[in-house]
Amino acid sequence: MNRIEKVFQNLKQNDEKAFVPYIMAGDGGLDTLAERITFLEKAGATAIEIGIPFSDPVADGPVIQQAGIRALEAGTTLRGVLAKIAEIRPIVHIPLIFMTYMNPVMAFGIGNFIAEASKSGVDGLILPDLPAEEEEMIAPIAERAGIEIVRLVTLTSSIERIREIANKGKGFLYAVTVNGTTGARKGFSEELGKHLEKVREVSPLPVLAGFGISEPSHVEEMNTHCDGVIVGSKIIELFESGDLAGIEALIAASKTAEIKL
Repeated sequence: MNRIEKVFQNLKQNDEKAFVPYIMAGDGGLDTLAERITFLEKAGATAIEIGIPFSDPVADGPVIQQAGIRALEAGTTLRGVLAKIAEIRPIVHIPLIFMTYMNPVMAFGIGNFIAEASKSGVDGLILPDLPAEEEEMIAPIAERAGIEIVRLVTLTSSIERIREIANKGKGFLYAVTVNGTTGARKGFSEELGKHLEKVREVSPLPVLAGFGISEPSHVEEMNTHCDGVIVGSKIIELFESGDLAGIEALIAASKTAEIKL
C-alpha cells in the first residue's frame, strides 16, 4: 500500500482532516529543502507537495511563479531535486508528492523519471497539464512503480466528469476551489461549499480543497465540506518571511475543524 493511501486510511479511522502544504524545491537553495520538509512533518503536515521549478507554470499564481524563478536562478534541476529527496527520505515518514508539468517529465524521459522518482522515495505526482484522456502515457508506469497520480477536478467539471476522475487511483482527489491560478484570496464564493460536498458525495477517494486557502479560518471553513486542504502560496510567503509560527497556526487549524461524516 502506497504511503498516501495509508495516511488517508489512518485519518479516516481517527476522524481527522488532512493538511498538505506546498513548497517549491530549491526556493532559498536546494539545501533548505530538508529543513523545510522536516519542519512541516514535525508541525503535523499529513503529506508535502513539492513543486518542481519550471519556466512556464500555467497553473501557478505570482507567488509560486516567483518561487520557481528563485529556484531556477539558484540552479535547481529535476535531477537535483530527486537526488535531494533520496537523501531526505530515510528521515521523513510522511508522503512526498511532486507537483510538476509534463514538459520536464518528458524531457527527462517518462520511464526514467518514474524509475528515479520511485528510487528516491516519491509517493505521488500532481500533473495539472495532463488531461485524463492522455494520462495513459504515464499513469500505468507510475502505478507499477507504486507512485500515485493525484488527479484534479475544477469548479467547471461536470458531476459525470468528477465521478469518472474520482474513480481512478487510490490516493486523494484534488478539488480546485477557484477558477484561475493559485494564490492567496480573502474569501470564497458561497456556492463553493455545496460544490465540495457534491464532489465528496460522488468520490470514493478523500477530497482535498486547494487554491487560495491562506488563513486558519479558511482551513476550518473548507474542512467542514471536505476531507482536508492543500495550502501553497501562503506557505511559501510564510517561509520567505521566516514566520514559522504562521505555518504552525495553519496546520493547527486543521486539527480543530468540525468533522462531517
